[in-house]
Amino acid sequence: MKKKWANKIFKIIGLLLLIVFIALSILFYKLFSPKSDKEVLDILQTEFNHPFIRYVQYKDHSVRTIHMQKKIDTKLPTLVLIHGSPGSALDFKKYLLDKELNKKYNIITYDRIGYGTKNRGKIVSSLEEEIEVLDLVLANIKTSDVILTGYSYGGTAALASTKKYKLKILLAAAVRGDLEPMFWLMKLYEWKLTRPLVPKVFQAATEEKLRHIKELINYENQWDISDTKVISIHGKLDRIVPYQNSIFLKNKLSPEIFELIPLEKGRHDLIWTNFDVIKNVFLKVAD
Repeated sequence: MKKKWANKIFKIIGLLLLIVFIALSILFYKLFSPKSDKEVLDILQTEFNHPFIRYVQYKDHSVRTIHMQKKIDTKLPTLVLIHGSPGSALDFKKYLLDKELNKKYNIITYDRIGYGTKNRGKIVSSLEEEIEVLDLVLANIKTSDVILTGYSYGGTAALASTKKYKLKILLAAAVRGDLEPMFWLMKLYEWKLTRPLVPKVFQAATEEKLRHIKELINYENQWDISDTKVISIHGKLDRIVPYQNSIFLKNKLSPEIFELIPLEKGRHDLIWTNFDVIKNVFLKVAD
């Protein structure tokens, strides 16, 4: 009798957990599904902003790029924003809408492959390909006028680019494979039974995370590949991309080209919670 009751309890608990998981999957799907072109333009259109969207083709992927100015003003530097994993170009919405930043910069961002409307879940196979996509986005822009900014894995891609930029700004960038924390939720992607229930955007993020561990090892002795100055802004309480990543860079790169701005109480959500700090850095380096 006790065994039957125990089996019933386990079945009920299992069913409840399944229902909760499905409900969370639906919620995450709605929250992280990329916005349509029209929705993006509606969000970013203001009395002083006139954004437009164009697509660049990389192999069999269409990459959506968002431009906050109709035409590049050659008298201004260009601020290029690369999002993390998971994420989208609209992670930088507050920056894209900021009036002061739009006066100081041409601003461009894009949905990385795996997170856009036309390529969800289909990530590129390497960091080299991430850089090739970046090069396509900037094909008609003078990179020496570009302040290349990347958040999380977007920062990794920014740092890995060998071209000469005006400046690189890293926001909690991942650079050490052995510092990558592995979360138990990633098992849902690794298990074939539960993988179909994982939203595509999280499938892409998990696949990238698993790739980082092996791939970043190959770059540990190459992060000084460019003489472009680097500013790293990183929260000391970051548990997603630990602060030690920036300490590693500080020890790796010469003080002439590397500056670390630590956020004492900063976490991995710094692009939202520390907006004022990051914005002030953008304004300071614009001239």
